[in-house]
Amino acid sequence: MDQNFPIVDMGKLNTQERKSTMEIIKDACENWGFFELVNHGISIEMMDKVEKLTKDHYKKCMEQRFKEMVANKGLECVQSEINDLDWESTFFLRHLPSSNISEIPDLDDDYRKIMKEFALKLENLAEELLDLLCENLGLEKGYLKKVFYGSKGPNFGTKVSNYPPCPKPDLIKGLRAHTDAGGIILLFQDDKVSGLQLLKDDQWIDVPPMRHSIVINLGDQLEVITNGKYKSVMHRVIAQTDGARMSIASFYNPSDDAVISPAPTLLNENETTSEIYPKFVFDDYMKLYMGLKFQAKEPRFEAMMKAMSSVDVGPVVSI
Repeated sequence: MDQNFPIVDMGKLNTQERKSTMEIIKDACENWGFFELVNHGISIEMMDKVEKLTKDHYKKCMEQRFKEMVANKGLECVQSEINDLDWESTFFLRHLPSSNISEIPDLDDDYRKIMKEFALKLENLAEELLDLLCENLGLEKGYLKKVFYGSKGPNFGTKVSNYPPCPKPDLIKGLRAHTDAGGIILLFQDDKVSGLQLLKDDQWIDVPPMRHSIVINLGDQLEVITNGKYKSVMHRVIAQTDGARMSIASFYNPSDDAVISPAPTLLNENETTSEIYPKFVFDDYMKLYMGLKFQAKEPRFEAMMKAMSSVDVGPVVSI
C-alpha cells in the first residue's frame, strides 16, 4: 500500500479531529483526485451481501458469455497490444432520474432489492461528500448539489464490473486509462484482487484494496466547477493473471441540462480568460466525451471553450 494514499475516516468528522480530517480531504482533492473512505455509514452486512450476490450473478449469468467473447475474438492468443477493448464484463444500473433495475434481465429479486438499497445509501453519501467539498472550498452548503440538479435532478447510475483472470495482462488492459466525465464517483472494489491504478506525478500508483472501504474519485465536472483547484485524474485497471476482481462504481453526475461552469467565488480577479475553465451544458460534454473517453481531458475542455464562444448557454445557476 502506498503509505501516503489518502484514507479518510468519516467517523472523525464528529470529533475534535474534524479539522485534520477535512484537511486530508482537501489535500486529496487537490493533489490526488482520489481518496478512500472508512466508517462511511454503509453497513458491513450490506456490503458483504452486495459483494456475494454480485459475484454469484457473474458466475451464473456472465462468466460463460465473457469466455465466448474471448474465444470469438481470439484474445487468448494475442501477440501485440490491444487498444480498442477492455478485459471486463459489465452491466449498468440506472437509479436517477428513474430506475431501470426492474428491467435488467437475469437479476434475482434479492439482488435487485439489495442494489436499490445500496444505491440509496451511496446517493446520500455522495451528497454528504459534495457538502464537505463545499465547506473546504468556501462555497455555500448545497452549492454543488444545486449546480448538478438542473431541471430533472442528478444522473446517478452504477457500473457493475468483473475483471476475470487475463492470460496477457501486458497486452490487454482491464480498463484503459481515462478520466471520468461526471461528478463524483463512489467505488466498492474487491479487497483481495488489486488492479486499479491512478496517475500521480507521471507514476502509476495502486489504489489499495481495503475491506469495506469506498474509494472516491472526482470527475471532470468538479475540476471545471473548482476552476482546476480540484483535479480529475487519469486512472486504469490492470488485468491480473489470477483472481477475478469485482468493481461496483457508482457515478453521481449532473443532470443532462445542468449548466456547468467555474463557481464565481473561486475565480481570482487577476485570472486571464485563458486560465478560466469553460461553461457548458453537461449533456454536450458527455456527447463529446463518448468519442474521446480514452484521450486526455484537456482537448475536451478546449473544445467546450470554443463551443462556448459561439453559443450562449444562459445564466449560471446562482445561489
